[in-house]
Amino acid sequence: MNKETKNSPDLKSGKGDKDYSKYFDFSDAKLIREEDGKATYRIKGRTIQINAAPDYKEEKQRGKEEIKVHYDFELPEEMKQFGAGKYAYIMTYGCQMNEHDSETIKGLLEQMGYASTDDRNMADIILLNTCAVRENAEDKVFGELGHLSHLKREKPSLILGVCGCMSQEESVVGRIMKKHPFVDIIFGTHNIHRLPHLVKEAVFSKEMVIEVWSKEGDIIENLPKKREGIKAWVNIMYGCDKFCTYCIVPYTRGKERSRRPDDVIAEVRELARQGYKEIMLLGQNVNAYGKDFEDIEYRFGDLMDDIRKIDLPRVRFTTSHPRDFDDHLIEVLSKKGNLMEHIHLPVQSGSNEILKRMSRKYTREHYLELVKKIKTAIPDVVLTTDIIVGFPGETDEQFEETISLVKEVGYDSAYTFIYSPREGTPAAGMEDNVPEQVKRKRLYRLNDVLNEFSKKNNEGLKGLTLEVLVEGESKNNASVLAGRSRTNKLVHFEGPRELIGQFVHVHITETPTFYIKGEWVREQEAAV
Repeated sequence: MNKETKNSPDLKSGKGDKDYSKYFDFSDAKLIREEDGKATYRIKGRTIQINAAPDYKEEKQRGKEEIKVHYDFELPEEMKQFGAGKYAYIMTYGCQMNEHDSETIKGLLEQMGYASTDDRNMADIILLNTCAVRENAEDKVFGELGHLSHLKREKPSLILGVCGCMSQEESVVGRIMKKHPFVDIIFGTHNIHRLPHLVKEAVFSKEMVIEVWSKEGDIIENLPKKREGIKAWVNIMYGCDKFCTYCIVPYTRGKERSRRPDDVIAEVRELARQGYKEIMLLGQNVNAYGKDFEDIEYRFGDLMDDIRKIDLPRVRFTTSHPRDFDDHLIEVLSKKGNLMEHIHLPVQSGSNEILKRMSRKYTREHYLELVKKIKTAIPDVVLTTDIIVGFPGETDEQFEETISLVKEVGYDSAYTFIYSPREGTPAAGMEDNVPEQVKRKRLYRLNDVLNEFSKKNNEGLKGLTLEVLVEGESKNNASVLAGRSRTNKLVHFEGPRELIGQFVHVHITETPTFYIKGEWVREQEAAV
């Protein structure tokens, strides 16, 4: 990516072929008009305006187009009080990146005058910010749309929108058009900044408005964000170029684009000034940060080293790809300070053959050597991971290789998944030949092994006193406080609510599998 520019004539839409026929059964769809690159149809009594729609082929392309950085976003004057006296309800699915996108969406809506509400019945606009990683996430969204259809009938003025990663899928957009015509807005991950314009179009035209850019847009730096709590997410890059065969993310999030170092550091400094206790640096593959810079030699390790010097209590990052986890980054993380000794390092499988079929571009041996380097440099590091079972063609022997790797690494915890095909990915064309019953049996076995290590690793903390950032009350017991240790362990203890948002010391007394319990050590005791 070239140096930043402050010129912003036209933000790139990535609009490609204007033939939208694949989204329709033209026995019930009629083209009304075409103008300015937009096509308007009539289907099942609803008029649909398509500004741009997703295209898998375009989403897969990785060209050398220059990505510009814009600093002059400004809400149109006529939209600044558009939502005055009205309420907005946002439902977020999926990863931290989606959560962070929702903060931007809430920031935009707040600038438009909307107030947030947790009661969907009060809402004048409802947006579902969606995840496309797994099939069940998609099922949840369509189930929710079914529930919201009743609310839409009761309140016709309600603006209902679907955005996020699901919106970048051709099949999803087509399904919404045909089966959920009451939806008012569909937009994707590349054009969140266009939300005010899309709301305006939907309200005044009374049409469904679809604008999903297949190609990634430029980087918009000064979008508003509505953050809450003591922790903050900071995007350092967008997109992914790894193209693992099972993963839809390179299609829904576009090619890798890194934010300029000065912009990231300025945002982190401002969050520190505002009193945030912890930040999480986000990227689909944070280790690839800076690879797209053409004018400077500056990578993720350099960024972490610079952020380490900022007066901020805690810094975390997610997520890492083993292939890009270099020695310099390990060296920087070993300096600790405000860099936490917890690393999430997805492995996905312990079998070289399955890793090859997944196109992970590393071997079991490479991964284990990386783990060895990390543990040598950071002896008290806690490692967590992601693992998929039942990938097409996975044999019992290959699954056992995953079990043996889990035992060798000794993870503290893991996100485990049964493989489910995602339309548009290479793996979706592979024969899904592992029976569902076998997949479930493998998942249960894997989780049992992981739980053994979680329990064992937790037991090693018994009797220790840990620094804990108190995040709130326990979900299951209001008289118990919950927080996180430096290694991201969930810690429960009893104490006054005034401790929420503070760092305290907790003496660990009990070590269940999924969290640890302790007693609050008052500061004068901790100092002894």
